[in-house]
Amino acid sequence: MYPILFKIPVFGLFGLDSIPIHSYGLMVALGFLAGSWYVKREAMKAGEDPAKALDLVFYILIAAILGSRILYVLTSERERLFQDPFFLFKIWEGGLVFYGGLIASVLVAIWFLKKYRISFWKYADFFAPALALGHAIGRQGCFLAGCCYGRPLLVSAWFSVTFPTNINSLAPAGIPLYSTQLMESLGEFLIFLGLAWGLRRKKFDGQIFILYLMIYAGLRFVIEFFRGDIERGFVLETWISTSQFIATILFAFGLGLYLYRRRV
Repeated sequence: MYPILFKIPVFGLFGLDSIPIHSYGLMVALGFLAGSWYVKREAMKAGEDPAKALDLVFYILIAAILGSRILYVLTSERERLFQDPFFLFKIWEGGLVFYGGLIASVLVAIWFLKKYRISFWKYADFFAPALALGHAIGRQGCFLAGCCYGRPLLVSAWFSVTFPTNINSLAPAGIPLYSTQLMESLGEFLIFLGLAWGLRRKKFDGQIFILYLMIYAGLRFVIEFFRGDIERGFVLETWISTSQFIATILFAFGLGLYLYRRRV
């Protein structure tokens, strides 16, 4: 509801009167910091080098931003990219598809850990709760910016939200909408708590990460039914969104991987 939280006055420096602090970018940054804190803590508990873990966090951050932005632009804003190539880097305006970032992050993590001969599955387990925690906080940025908004409701309800008409929000103003951003944020916080609890009780390396893939895929598949931002992209112009399509594949892949890892 507040795309710009506040402005920092710079009194004409660089030709600007002030620098706006965008809520979306701020919440993504806070999510990254929270995830980094969790990774460092768990790396120390697992007897791993926390500095090496934070190095991987840095690489994942770059991969996540680029991957999520690229997938968003390819599925929703291809025409605008041709008009303004710099649009690809305007993440403060909103527009990141989590699955693009997740796929890019996993690929970069595999490369990094293989380079230093570190177990991917062991690292993946304590990175998974951090992903859920960071994503939960980042979704608050979606709510404040008004992106990823829900479908309209006929009447207001306790689970709905109405964006005011006096702000420059991406969501339609003045009508009750499903609060999909808050719904997903809450779901991610619960996933974080569950995975953090399970991390001390796992039966094999990779279990927590694979469970994260499957549980989040289920959450995202359901949330997509309540989304109202049709520009997010659909597969073959059907009712299945791009994220639902990826979630279906990811859940099936995760299930097969879980069964395989459990028997190894």
